[in-house]
Amino acid sequence: MTHETTADPLPVIHTRHNTRWLTICGLFMAMNIALSSFGLPVPGGHLYLNDIIIVTAALVLDPAGAFLVGGVGAFLGDFFFYPLPMFVSLVTHGLQAMAISYIVHHCFRGNRATAVITAVLTGAVIMVVGYSLGRAYVYSTPAYAWIKLPYEILQALFGVICGPFLVWRMKLDEKIKKLINGKY
Repeated sequence: MTHETTADPLPVIHTRHNTRWLTICGLFMAMNIALSSFGLPVPGGHLYLNDIIIVTAALVLDPAGAFLVGGVGAFLGDFFFYPLPMFVSLVTHGLQAMAISYIVHHCFRGNRATAVITAVLTGAVIMVVGYSLGRAYVYSTPAYAWIKLPYEILQALFGVICGPFLVWRMKLDEKIKKLINGKY
């Protein structure tokens, strides 16, 4: 009788997220960074369109993925191109995306339209209030926050209107779920 020692197999680590999920998050983050790198010129600054991607990603991903896309993606976009408000972007867009994702996936289960409308409006309020308070703190003047308020509201409205339109019209939620689950 010989005693052969066999190595125990490596423990299997079960995670909720797979490589496909991480790839989808990375793709959305790249789009967020790209759209936060340039903006439409408006009096007193620029109007950025990255809220469209943040809302779209938050509607189709779970809260963790939504935070990566919204918070970390906006943070990196600011870090590369205009670093002063990068932490404001991390917190504000991160909370915005997580709130949208949580409300859509966990509230109003019987009525999808109510969940989406509530989620995107809640996210818009978080974004407008967060950026207004953040700008007042970063730039040390509440007057600057008041000047930018109409453009923050307009930016939030772009996300509120375009995000759900992309998800429903292009059926992105179904396609991304299939991609993540490997059925596409």
